[in-house]
Amino acid sequence: MQILQEIIANYTVADLWSDLILVGIAYGYVAVTILIPVFLKKKNLVSKFVARKIVHLCAGLVVLIVPFFKLPLHAIYIALSMTIIVYFSSRDSSVRQLKELYESIGEDAEEVVGRLQGPFHYSISITFLITIFAIFAPDRLYFPICGILIMIVSDTFASLVGKKYGRIKLAIAYTGSERTLEGSLTFFISAFILCFAAFYIYGVLTPINLKILTLELVVIYSLLTALTGTLVELLSPSTLDDLTVPIATTIVIYLLALFH
Repeated sequence: MQILQEIIANYTVADLWSDLILVGIAYGYVAVTILIPVFLKKKNLVSKFVARKIVHLCAGLVVLIVPFFKLPLHAIYIALSMTIIVYFSSRDSSVRQLKELYESIGEDAEEVVGRLQGPFHYSISITFLITIFAIFAPDRLYFPICGILIMIVSDTFASLVGKKYGRIKLAIAYTGSERTLEGSLTFFISAFILCFAAFYIYGVLTPINLKILTLELVVIYSLLTALTGTLVELLSPSTLDDLTVPIATTIVIYLLALFH
């Protein structure tokens, strides 16, 4: 927590205003990425599946703004508030907007509990990772960002490719889920590209408040993160992969980095 204490000690009023602007941008972005799919679903312009994928793919990208905060604790408040909103978005919610969100992106498998289980796990993962790194390793925020990005983007692409082009089945009995080789390859390739871009941008090109990385480390971290994420996704039940993929992947790559 020493780094965080130093940040707080040197935090100025100008830094606060800068962070408040970023908070406003973050909330505005998330609101747009949720309200538009909900509106499109209400008008029957998209299916529930497409509306859910739009929210899944776009809303979480707000994490890309986290390294720009002077005080990363602000990111925790944003993530936590979004998690609370998702938790109370249910079939029986008395708040019309929250009920509409559930009706627009809820899956059939979630009908039993009447809540957005997948998005809640998704939100919990983001909140947990951002909280841990904002407090204990604010100079290494590219690790949770990569773990979250592959949950958001790679998982979505793998699902779409697997459903449309998947031919070689990779069924692991205890998971209760069926993946495909084509989907897993899509996951790995997209995860590597995403991680390389994130590590390079935040660790080499514009490190800002983060620990600087070499190009060699960017490649190594990207390969290890992509491989770990692919294996975890393959071995996880589909109802839990929004929890297991980002958290396990981030922890593994961070621990490996400590030994470098």
